[in-house]
Amino acid sequence: MLYSAFILGLISSLHCVGMCGPIAMMLPVDHQNEAKKVTQIITYHLGRLTAYATIGLIFGLLGRGFFLAGLQQKMSIIIGVAMIAAVLIPERIFSKYNFSKPVYKVISNLKSTLGSQFKNKSYKSLFTIGLLNGFLPCGMVYVALFGAIAMQSAGFGVLYMLLFGLGTIPLMTIVVYIHSLLKLPFRNKIQKAIPYVAVVIGVLFILRGLGLGIPYVSPSNMSLFVQGSPDCH
Repeated sequence: MLYSAFILGLISSLHCVGMCGPIAMMLPVDHQNEAKKVTQIITYHLGRLTAYATIGLIFGLLGRGFFLAGLQQKMSIIIGVAMIAAVLIPERIFSKYNFSKPVYKVISNLKSTLGSQFKNKSYKSLFTIGLLNGFLPCGMVYVALFGAIAMQSAGFGVLYMLLFGLGTIPLMTIVVYIHSLLKLPFRNKIQKAIPYVAVVIGVLFILRGLGLGIPYVSPSNMSLFVQGSPDCH
């Protein structure tokens, strides 16, 4: 299922163009020195990947707990349903409950710190911008985290989120060079495709959990996600 992380990242980057694209456009890179600009953009992406790997580790450990408790198949089905629900339930339904309220102050501080980093063109600032960008709330990252939990391993949780992050890099890099990608008609067309991909990945997780004995799609109970014993990494 690791391949689903990269695919989800590629598709999610189309969503990121609208949500995080302005951040990429505002990066304090050197537009006069192309070689330096490339290394600066890479530094920014390394910051984002570090953030994704960190939360992948946390949620991978959570998934490992479910694995050791013998709940891996049930969790895979629940996670698949959650992925589908996350894209099918209207956003206004979630907004009624204001799930982010307990961490609103943290998020506010995060955005404030992120804004201050744009005043500095150092590599440290670019890495910090990427790092903080990676920790900002994002619906598609939440969907990816469901996948990290389903990996049932800290190592695979990190790898899942890294592959997700790598999938977002191509388009997020292009945005730095081609600002026209942020035009509304383009974003609207792409947004329509995202739910379909998330639903397909959710269905794959459900099939995995069912353990129907279908190679690569729904393997038997003993080969679910992590081959071998629980200690396999």
